[in-house]
Amino acid sequence: MYDRSVREQAVALVAQGRSLHSVSKQTGISRFAIRSWQTRIEPLSRTSECPRCERVPRPPEAAGAYAYLLGLYLGDGCVSRQPRRGGFTLRIACADAWPGLIVACREAMKAVRPMNSVCVIQRQGCVMVTSYSHHWPCLFPQHGPGKKHERPIALEAWQQRIVDEHPWEFLRGLIHSDGCRITNWTTRTVGGERKRYEYPRYFFTNRSVDILRLYTDTLDKVGVEWKPARQSRRAENISVARKSSVALMDQHIGPKY
Repeated sequence: MYDRSVREQAVALVAQGRSLHSVSKQTGISRFAIRSWQTRIEPLSRTSECPRCERVPRPPEAAGAYAYLLGLYLGDGCVSRQPRRGGFTLRIACADAWPGLIVACREAMKAVRPMNSVCVIQRQGCVMVTSYSHHWPCLFPQHGPGKKHERPIALEAWQQRIVDEHPWEFLRGLIHSDGCRITNWTTRTVGGERKRYEYPRYFFTNRSVDILRLYTDTLDKVGVEWKPARQSRRAENISVARKSSVALMDQHIGPKY
């Protein structure tokens, strides 16, 4: 960590009209650090940078981004310990077919933890949007050993307040992880003639009873009608097919892209 006098000197050199590159080359300090000092000269400690670790814990400032990221985490995310580094890594799996989802996931992760870098690790058919921090378990207390559908999943009071305030962001995260918007079709007899009839429909599939309940409870709060679809021993599907409810989902969520 650099002394305040060093930080002030670097910022002063930039203020004189010097480029970040030249000041970095002269001082040996990275351009990223100098740029950040232009916004905030005082460093943030590991404790103060986590709202849940403060003396009086508070929710993340980027509440909407957090609600979206929470939905992604409950669907396709995991928090794992990094023994060598002594911290934790948050990973969200995003299919290659949805580049817009990858961008949205990265932006949400960065908004929730602006002090930490976010990277994308390519896997077969998908990428892992990844960020390292000591504080991911503070922000996602649902973290624990084993698979999510094999252990209880419940939101803490502060998380539930965020979901109540940003229900559509939370639903969008769930749909973007374990949901989809498709076009169903059926046939109907009109005037004695059999005709094909198409209609849009949302599905959400998850093996955790608790996560399914979080999804349907939130749908109820925003006025979306739903019903269980085909159920198997491995997963349960929640369907939204009523025209007015699909229109409401389209207004706030829409298909993945």
